[in-house]
Amino acid sequence: MYKALVNKDVSYEGIFYAAIRTTGIFCRPTCTARKPKEENVEFFKTTKEAILKGYRPCKVCNPLEKTGETPGYIKNILEKLNANPSIKIKDWDLTQRGIEPSKVRRWFLKNHGITFHAYQRMFRINSAFKKIQNGEPVTSVAFDSGYESLSGFNNSFKSIFGVSPSNSKEKQVINIMRIETPLGTMFAGAVEQGICLLEFSDRKMLETELKSLSKLLNANIIQGANHHFDLLKQELDEYFEGKRKEFTVPLFTVGTEFQISVWKELQRIPYGTTRSYLKQATALGKPAAVRAVANANGMNRIAIIIPCHRVIGEDGSPTGYGGGIWRKKWLLNLEKENIQ
Repeated sequence: MYKALVNKDVSYEGIFYAAIRTTGIFCRPTCTARKPKEENVEFFKTTKEAILKGYRPCKVCNPLEKTGETPGYIKNILEKLNANPSIKIKDWDLTQRGIEPSKVRRWFLKNHGITFHAYQRMFRINSAFKKIQNGEPVTSVAFDSGYESLSGFNNSFKSIFGVSPSNSKEKQVINIMRIETPLGTMFAGAVEQGICLLEFSDRKMLETELKSLSKLLNANIIQGANHHFDLLKQELDEYFEGKRKEFTVPLFTVGTEFQISVWKELQRIPYGTTRSYLKQATALGKPAAVRAVANANGMNRIAIIIPCHRVIGEDGSPTGYGGGIWRKKWLLNLEKENIQ
């Protein structure tokens, strides 16, 4: 890590943060400031860890800001996959393009949690699933997806979806992707109808939420593209830049009638303001149901867009937030600073 810091290696962005004991600041690996001696540096996985240890963010490299756009060479690879999901890009192909395969592997592991080759397999199967859902014949989809035999396609399909291609009409897919934000990595989930999940990757309930969504929607969770993700990323960027006060990306909430009514009421809390749990319950016409309202807030699977961070304790304290109280304070401060 120290070598990467000295070399300003961009491929380590988001992998670690370097804190300098002599100055009390922490930096990105690519910071252009003068490099400290190795014995004066300690490393952290997240900005939160550095802040809790007493370090403050560097003003040169701004480590609390989003780590940046997808690298150009990754964009080119993704464009090729989108244009032709059946294509199989191997390490040799990457090397011929002047791209180091290890850098590609590292990027996909960081941003998608799986290897590049596993991503390609998921992408092919995901594309095939959508074609079958649209009524295309299984046989033609199998060969168009790059499979050399129908049996091989059926086995791969069944290993992911649990059913054969011909019996998959009742199944749905929840596409999952990682999004980098100033507050850390988030997982976004989407179905055809809209965004159904947006959570910080370190939320303890994330795995439970994914299992619950999969069961409620009779869906399989697969890494892959979804047409709602582009708008989601754009609007989240604008929000963190202080330029967006309301979201327009379609949402698909799954819950009881009461939970959905609570989540709709959350979306009526204006940007830059807060509301107590009692006031939220009163707005719903259920002033005695404070505890039930608080529980429904905690079951919200779409952070920031359904702004449960705007609900605070009766004494004004920022209590009860699945992403962590420190994130709740950060979001409230962001909105307060940009309310005008």
